[in-house]
Amino acid sequence: MSTPSLSPAHDGPKPLSGSAVRLFELITYSWVAAAVSAAAELGVADAMSAAPTPVDEIAKLVEADPDALHRLLRACADLDLVEELPGRTYALTELGHALRSDSPDSMRGYARWLGSPAERSTMAHLAEAVRTGGPVFETVHGTPVWDYMRGNPASASVFDQGMTDISSQLTRSLVHGYDFGDTECLVDVGGGRGRLLSLVLAAHPHLRGVLYDRPEVVSRVDPALTREGVAERCRVESGSFLDSVPEGGDAYLLASVVHNWNDDDTVRVLTHCREAMAPGGRVLLAEVLVPDGPAPERTAKFMDLSMLVHCDGKQRTRAEFAAVAERSGLRLERVVPGAVASVVELVRA
Repeated sequence: MSTPSLSPAHDGPKPLSGSAVRLFELITYSWVAAAVSAAAELGVADAMSAAPTPVDEIAKLVEADPDALHRLLRACADLDLVEELPGRTYALTELGHALRSDSPDSMRGYARWLGSPAERSTMAHLAEAVRTGGPVFETVHGTPVWDYMRGNPASASVFDQGMTDISSQLTRSLVHGYDFGDTECLVDVGGGRGRLLSLVLAAHPHLRGVLYDRPEVVSRVDPALTREGVAERCRVESGSFLDSVPEGGDAYLLASVVHNWNDDDTVRVLTHCREAMAPGGRVLLAEVLVPDGPAPERTAKFMDLSMLVHCDGKQRTRAEFAAVAERSGLRLERVVPGAVASVVELVRA
C-alpha cells in the first residue's frame, strides 16, 4: 500500500517571517540599551584592567553577584563591549573602553542617564506624548523636567554628566572643523562642566573662554578645564540663559542646548545672545539637524522623540533654525556640517 502524500501545509515548519524577525530585533533594542546602561551604572569597564579579568574579580570590585554579572557580560560580549574568554574571564574591547569614566571617548554618563528610572519611565509614555503633542514628564513625575532636576540632585548629577558626554562627543568635530581664527572670546552658553570648551581652548591657543551654566552645574567643572594652559584663559560664570548671558563675547556657542526648548524659549535665549555679543559677533548652534525633506537621519529623528517626551523641545531642520533666528533679530549665515552635529552659524540681521 502506498503512503498518502502529505499536503503542502504539513510538509514541515514554515520558515520564519523575515519581517517578524526584523521587528523582533527592533522591539528588543530596549534590552540591548538596558544591558549597556547596566554595565555603565555598575562601572564594569572602570573595574576591568588591561589584562583579561575573571568575572569573580570584577564582581568584587563593582559589588555585584558573580553569576548575574557573568550573564550580563556574556550578553555584552555579543555587543563587542567585552570579549568572552574561557573560564568566565573577560577582556575589555576598544568599544568597551568608551564606557570607562576616564576615556576621552567616554559615553558612560550618557549610558547611565539613558538607563536611569527617570529617563526610562518617561520614554515609556511616548505614545501619550504623540497623542497629546506635548511632553509627558510632568504627568509621569509630578513636576516639569527642569524643576525635577533641581529637586533631585542625584538624578540631576547623572543627567548633567550624560549631557556633558553627548555634547562633547557629538559636537567634537567642531573643535577642529570650525574656523575660530577671528574669534577672541568664546562664550559657552549652557556649557555644562566645560569638557567641550576645554577641547576648543586646547585646540585654539589664541582663544579666551567663558563657561556659563547654572550654579549647581559649574560648581563641578571638568578637570580638563582646570589644567595648565586652559584655566588661565577661561572664566566661569553662573546664571540662567533664559534671563541673560555674559556680555562682550565674539561668539556664543550653544552645543546641544536649544533642542531642549520650544521655539518661544529658543528665541528668548538667542535674543539674549544677540543683545550681549560684541559688534560683528555670531551665535554658533551645535546641533544634530533633521533633514529638510525625506532622508535618513536616525540620530536626529529619535533624539527629536526624546525632546517631545521630556521637555517640549525639538530637533530642527535648517529652515526651522532660520525661522527662530529671524524672530531673534538674527540671520542664518551658513551651516558647517560635522560628523554628527553641524554648526548653525547665526549673525545679526
